[in-house]
Amino acid sequence: MSTTAYDRLVGIVAKLHDTPAERFTPEATFAELDVDSLTMVEISIRIERDLGVTVHDSELRPTLTLADAAELIDARQAA
Repeated sequence: MSTTAYDRLVGIVAKLHDTPAERFTPEATFAELDVDSLTMVEISIRIERDLGVTVHDSELRPTLTLADAAELIDARQAA
């Protein structure tokens, strides 16, 4: 069974926040998760390193949900 982009994204954010992945929902926004701009940069770097796709930190807006970010990753992986 493969791991989805959403699962991997949640893993990245959970590790950076040192928070259990169960706290996250697809509808949660980065702002609701208290993700600051420095963490957005780190998330962007880890997405590129771990998932092999480039998502600039400027694309990871505070109002973006985890589900929307995962869709962006999926779209980049499919391209």
